[in-house]
Amino acid sequence: MAVRFDKPWIAIADGLSQLRGQMGVFQLAGEAQQVIFVGYAGGLSLHGLKGEVNQAIKDYSHAKFLRYEITTSYLSRYKEILMVHKADFGELPEHSPEVKLGRLSPAGSPAS
Repeated sequence: MAVRFDKPWIAIADGLSQLRGQMGVFQLAGEAQQVIFVGYAGGLSLHGLKGEVNQAIKDYSHAKFLRYEITTSYLSRYKEILMVHKADFGELPEHSPEVKLGRLSPAGSPAS
């Protein structure tokens, strides 16, 4: 698995039809496919990814695209995605909660 979140963006409506109750991580993006929110569904998440993504879409109604990964290592992957974003762009996504993060220096440039 790549360190960067390299899954393709999909329209929110298409993504919602694919989601189930699994644990995992996800990103929401605006019209220009810039990341605006990173979230995760853990063991205590009601309805897993489907529930967490639905709530995030309500909170960030300007989101247009979604990408996700199913993983049981959701918390470490969530922090890894945030650290890579900060390394690539110098800051966290627009709507990120305060999270204690380490520092990651991934090789290469961010994917387009």
